[in-house]
Amino acid sequence: MKFVRNRTFEKLDIADLGYADLNTLSEKSARIYVTPEGNKYPSITTILSIRSRGAIQEWRARVGAEEANRVSRHATTRGTAVHNLVEKYLKNEEINFKEGIMPHVYQGFIAAQKVLDKYVGKIALQEAPLYSDHLKLAGRVDLIAEFNGKLSIIDFKTSKRVKTAEDIEDYFIQESAYAIMFEERTGIPITQLVTIMVVDGRSEPLLFRQHRDRWTETLLQVREEYEKSRLFGHI
Repeated sequence: MKFVRNRTFEKLDIADLGYADLNTLSEKSARIYVTPEGNKYPSITTILSIRSRGAIQEWRARVGAEEANRVSRHATTRGTAVHNLVEKYLKNEEINFKEGIMPHVYQGFIAAQKVLDKYVGKIALQEAPLYSDHLKLAGRVDLIAEFNGKLSIIDFKTSKRVKTAEDIEDYFIQESAYAIMFEERTGIPITQLVTIMVVDGRSEPLLFRQHRDRWTETLLQVREEYEKSRLFGHI
């Protein structure tokens, strides 16, 4: 397996977030971020989990706990491995494939590299914690950078199969939350949401672009539904 660095990435100067990181807590099935002011906000992935909880429970019941756990572990391991390589590449760090890497992980990174080289410009933030007092939410964004010349929220995903925009609405909701959090923290608006999805066996990743305002109302609805579920002890 051969790695070729085709380019390096420059930094984009933006307003300071005012903090280096946010502390996190685990409460029941929720991931909680603690803001510099001491407020405790659930992660965006935590509140989005209520949208798929029923379907996941049905799937686990159908395939059995052992198979469900195996599939989940495989997906998490693959996703984390590809994500780590992408993160190193964007930070201009050395990547050494001689250390050993699974073929599907290598294929996933090479596919993502094509899009990164073609579209990603200067990088504003990478793996950065964000929060919103308005939404009472927090999370950690994969990447905020220029994408085809426009400052964007960029998210990296992996999948075993080809998916459509209708299959991944939760990703767009999540990205819209990051855009709102970023604007609240910096005063800089972002409207373009980009999802780069690496699919097993495909040399080209799937690329989805959405407008933030298409998903903000749904985001608020999910936030309200989460609070109601928590209030009545359903989660």
